[in-house]
Amino acid sequence: MIVVSAVDALREQVAQWRSAGERVAFVPTMGNLHDGHLALVRQARELADRVVVSIFVNPLQFGEGEDFETYPRTLDEDVERLIEAKADLLFTPAVETLYPRPRQLQTRVEVPLISDMLCGASRPGHFAGVATVVCKLFNLVQADVAVFGEKDFQQLMVIRRMVEDLCLPVEIEGLATVRDEDGLAMSSRNGYLTKSERATAPALYRTLQLIAVALSTGDRAYRELEASARSELERVGFTPDYFQIRRAEDLAEPTRGDRELVILAAARLGGTRLIDNLRVDLD
Repeated sequence: MIVVSAVDALREQVAQWRSAGERVAFVPTMGNLHDGHLALVRQARELADRVVVSIFVNPLQFGEGEDFETYPRTLDEDVERLIEAKADLLFTPAVETLYPRPRQLQTRVEVPLISDMLCGASRPGHFAGVATVVCKLFNLVQADVAVFGEKDFQQLMVIRRMVEDLCLPVEIEGLATVRDEDGLAMSSRNGYLTKSERATAPALYRTLQLIAVALSTGDRAYRELEASARSELERVGFTPDYFQIRRAEDLAEPTRGDRELVILAAARLGGTRLIDNLRVDLD
């Protein structure tokens, strides 16, 4: 596996592959790789001849008081795991490479409305930071297809909308959430959980499942279902941020006639903020 941090080296290598007629897939990450990330790499391998992975802890998507400074950085271990997963190139740019200007002067990409709800309401500016860095990485890598996990469902929708609106020549592939055996969605932030918190954490997914069953059996009292889910999470020790039932197509408030829904949740357990979601197809 080739490891580069300079833009010129990245572009030169990708240009060689493309000139040889090879299809390129891209998996952007913030590192501290787990099996969920590696599933994205394996899916990328199925979709293309070459796989590029980036590791970049993006300061633009962290708000004041969030964990940018303490976010786990495990580059040596990540390199070993990517070699095993048969990635072809790892791009590890410095902050100054992607953001050469002061933060307040940085050009930003914003996707309105869909970025302002749910996690966007709790973390103002977060999705502008995500859209900006992903757009820059797409322009640098020039991949044919990029693979993202559905655990960050709202993020995936923001990226899809950005690609569509800006006419970016890259396909976006979503991959189903990868979970531990007890149902907890894999996340780099799971490492922040204490032993007792880790034992409690799967209750977030179990609560999503309970609401999904209620929807599937005909319950359409959306606000009451959301309230009962928040109460259940509080009962077991979470501090809910949100728990909402939305239309899967655009994250709008659902009507009784909508058939494809998604249940989205974010909650704190101790000092750790966990997110998860579950699709419900009522057909």
